[in-house]
Amino acid sequence: MEHEVFVPVPAERLREALADPARVARAVPGLQQDAGAEPVTGRLKVRVGSHSITYRGSLRISGRDDGSYAVEGDATEARGTGTVKLTLTITVRDADGGCTVTFSGTAAADGRVTELPPDAVASAATRLLSRFAEHLGAVEGPGETPGGQEPEDPQAAELPTPPTPPTPPEVPPSSLPERFEDAGGPPAEAAHARRTMIGRSAEEVDHAPPRGRYAPVPAPQTISPNQTLRWAAPMAAAALASAIVVTRVLRKRR
Repeated sequence: MEHEVFVPVPAERLREALADPARVARAVPGLQQDAGAEPVTGRLKVRVGSHSITYRGSLRISGRDDGSYAVEGDATEARGTGTVKLTLTITVRDADGGCTVTFSGTAAADGRVTELPPDAVASAATRLLSRFAEHLGAVEGPGETPGGQEPEDPQAAELPTPPTPPTPPEVPPSSLPERFEDAGGPPAEAAHARRTMIGRSAEEVDHAPPRGRYAPVPAPQTISPNQTLRWAAPMAAAALASAIVVTRVLRKRR
């Protein structure tokens, strides 16, 4: 197999990334690294057409004297017995506006992947390599910022002066008096009450009981014992007289 990818970053940047296993692990798309293991070790889900296969394995990259990089990898299906062995050579060359990354080598596999169409398997492999090269040019190393730019010195950067907050408009003082004593006259309800009593003397007006919601609630009327006896006495006399008359009538009939 052979596949070539253009990456719009300098070739030296990709060479530095390939020499750092931690950056290589971050560039593998979809790799779930195992805690405490080598950087390029973990689980990787590969989608082939409408199927997906999850592999568990590791990848090793080493530099060569000619400037290329040797890649060796092996993995096993997470849910099966199929295996994959990979041997690749990665070459990085300068190009206008970036660099080209060339992958060449062989891969051997068995298990579920052999049951899928060869064209779909080849397409999935080239897509995985292309995304790996693109991610490799985007990952940052220690002290780097996105795009390969040097980090700015925070002390050298001038902070913008915050804008002055606008002055709130002055609100004119109210022309109404704050207290009744300052107004020099009675409140509106009292004045209305005095106007409704035109024709009465000043003494009657000043001493008249308040009306409306300020009028006092009258106390409930109570019936004294004298009033009850005043009604009970005539009723008792009438009842006694009626009893005497009935008694005399009965005697005459006998």
